[in-house]
Amino acid sequence: MCERSFRSFGIAATIRTDSHVLFGPDELLPYDGSAIFTPDFLDAASADQLFTDIEATTPWESVEIVVFGRRVKEPRMSAWVNVDGRPYVYSGTARHAHPFTQTLDHLRLLVEGRTGHTFNSALVNLYRNGDDSLGWHADDEPENGREPIIASVSFGAIRRFDLRHRETKETIKIDLTSGSLLVMSGATQHKWVHQVPRQRKVRVPRINVTFRRLI
Repeated sequence: MCERSFRSFGIAATIRTDSHVLFGPDELLPYDGSAIFTPDFLDAASADQLFTDIEATTPWESVEIVVFGRRVKEPRMSAWVNVDGRPYVYSGTARHAHPFTQTLDHLRLLVEGRTGHTFNSALVNLYRNGDDSLGWHADDEPENGREPIIASVSFGAIRRFDLRHRETKETIKIDLTSGSLLVMSGATQHKWVHQVPRQRKVRVPRINVTFRRLI
């Protein structure tokens, strides 16, 4: 396997918050869970190469989900990968599992090395442009566990990511840069929802890989 350098360097990230300041250097949430943002997880050259490799080797699918009782096409392309071939069910849709590609498995090992946690699955999303999006939701499916650890790596276009508390409605907005890592844990999936909103002015693609461990 070809070895590549994954040196870290500072990547500028714009963090916007509503009505509070950040708690700690990388912690985005003030209470009820944790969302640790690391903008310099991968350097720019490595992130660009991984984007190219993931885009070319991932078995992208266009799937239908259930929204307010009717089936609609997801506004993005995606693929579900799992080490044991286990499917994943969300929004009324059962996703067939694909094996990890060499590139995704290499990325998984890098994320495990940084976080100290192990993952056996990933949902890979391709946002073709700013018209593609992900609506408000939480990764609270039972197979993710009571307090799941979700590690999300972004590549390509900078896209906004919003977190909103279920009760207080406090909203946190952050720009996810290419090569960045966001790790959500604790009560986050039960107390907060998140989204990737449409951004019409974005005309280049973004790939997001969210690692998790099915139980």
